[in-house]
Amino acid sequence: MQTLSFNVISRQGAPTTVDAKIERVVIAGWAGRDPAAIRAHIDELAALGVAPPSTTPCFYRVSAALLTQAPAIGVLGARSGGEIECVLADSPAGTLVTVGSDHTDREVEAYGVAVSKQVCAKPLGRDAWLYAEVADHWDAIEMRSWLISRDGERTAYQHGAASGLLAPDVLWQRFDDRRTMPARCAMYGGTVAVHGAIAAMGDGDAFEMELHDPVLGRSLRHRYAVEMLPVVA
Repeated sequence: MQTLSFNVISRQGAPTTVDAKIERVVIAGWAGRDPAAIRAHIDELAALGVAPPSTTPCFYRVSAALLTQAPAIGVLGARSGGEIECVLADSPAGTLVTVGSDHTDREVEAYGVAVSKQVCAKPLGRDAWLYAEVADHWDAIEMRSWLISRDGERTAYQHGAASGLLAPDVLWQRFDDRRTMPARCAMYGGTVAVHGAIAAMGDGDAFEMELHDPVLGRSLRHRYAVEMLPVVA
């Protein structure tokens, strides 16, 4: 189990600190609503040697110890990269929404997707919203990510909307046969397509991500850097 501290930004008043105890972490894979978009993502990964999923969506379990709100993560080699996701987390204040990255080692992914999910840390933001405040306009939430080189060059990497992914209550139903957030669980809700080829991040590169709510006029952002660790034989 891991305890995460969130700065919950509510439309009802001042931000509050909420501690969430997380025992289960679930990564929802191939969680799109559009079969053509799912096919495109499968083809993206197939180009990297990744086998297609047995079913869609897939739910990969990873250790709660992988969750991190730190500004940097360590990775082996230069074949890993981030993917923006909406992250939902159970908490004493109710279900929270934050931004996260299913950071993945692409070399390991070609060997086994489930293994690759467990290899890298799973970054997520400290700022969060109450899901109850965005549930009625969930599909309007925009998802954006950027790659920042160690020299500071910023490149748009992903841009999509939550409307392209299965809604949270649908994911909960598929995963746990209920339409509410599972207790003491954090769920990464799927990603959107990249602009161009899937990128690999080198030492000192950073990944920046944003969830934007155009209805309430607010955003959640998080950025983390990659420290490349030596691969010792």
